[in-house]
Amino acid sequence: MLPTTNICDKYFDNVRIVKPIFRDFGGRATFFGKVVTLKTYDDNTKVRATLERDGTGKILVVDGQGSMNCALLGGNLAALASKNNWSGIIINGCVRDQNELKEENVGVKALASHPKKSNKDNGGEYGVALSFGDITIEDGEYLYADEDGIVISTTELEI
Repeated sequence: MLPTTNICDKYFDNVRIVKPIFRDFGGRATFFGKVVTLKTYDDNTKVRATLERDGTGKILVVDGQGSMNCALLGGNLAALASKNNWSGIIINGCVRDQNELKEENVGVKALASHPKKSNKDNGGEYGVALSFGDITIEDGEYLYADEDGIVISTTELEI
């Protein structure tokens, strides 16, 4: 994959850049794939359900609505994501088990770390447009991420 800097240079008029609010937590720094969206608040039931499926070529983008109340992803779910071939996970919220996340072969970006686990109320909505980081991300778009940031495209780019 081209670095996101090169993607921006080459495809400037065709990409959107997520505001640089995310930190890297996963074992893979560079990742890309087709976006699967999920919106939830302090509940990771559907995060788990999604990561239990085959994620080959996909990135789960979770809008936790910027909540700093609990973690939506931890070491067990990162291991599940890695086992099921997810390329990456973006959490507009918190994660936990930082040392375990680093050990898994999956990209993880989130706002912060929080020790508390989430609720388990089966809340959330799949396949919705997500707005955070000064852009909107649609289910089925393409996401490219590395240490420099996150870039979104409506179509798959030749990288």
